[in-house]
Amino acid sequence: MSETPDPEVVELATKVFDLARRGESDALAAYVDAGLPANLTNDRGDTLLMLAAYHGHSTAVTALADRGADPDRANDRGQTPLAGAVFKGERPVIDALLAAGADPAAGTPSAVDTARMFGKDDLLELFGAR
Repeated sequence: MSETPDPEVVELATKVFDLARRGESDALAAYVDAGLPANLTNDRGDTLLMLAAYHGHSTAVTALADRGADPDRANDRGQTPLAGAVFKGERPVIDALLAAGADPAAGTPSAVDTARMFGKDDLLELFGAR
């Protein structure tokens, strides 16, 4: 038997995931500082960090990582924030994720695999995977 989610909780979660997509780092930090899980995950397995990374918001990525968000947490399809940032060509996000300890070999496809797939030799060199 599954419970119907509280509409206020659903509304808050929707709001916070939208903050991640828009890169509103101060608001995200405030929510996490107030007790929201840093690794909050939506119905596709995307974390706040994944959404901030995919949408190109390096400041939000750093704010979330500084508060314990896992830079290697993959979504339901095995994709990591770093692989998404490589796919999107978001170098400031890539740098922020690496600074947070992201592993270029994590995920399926990994950031290394994604860089190879798209011929991003500069990133392969950055990842030490040439």
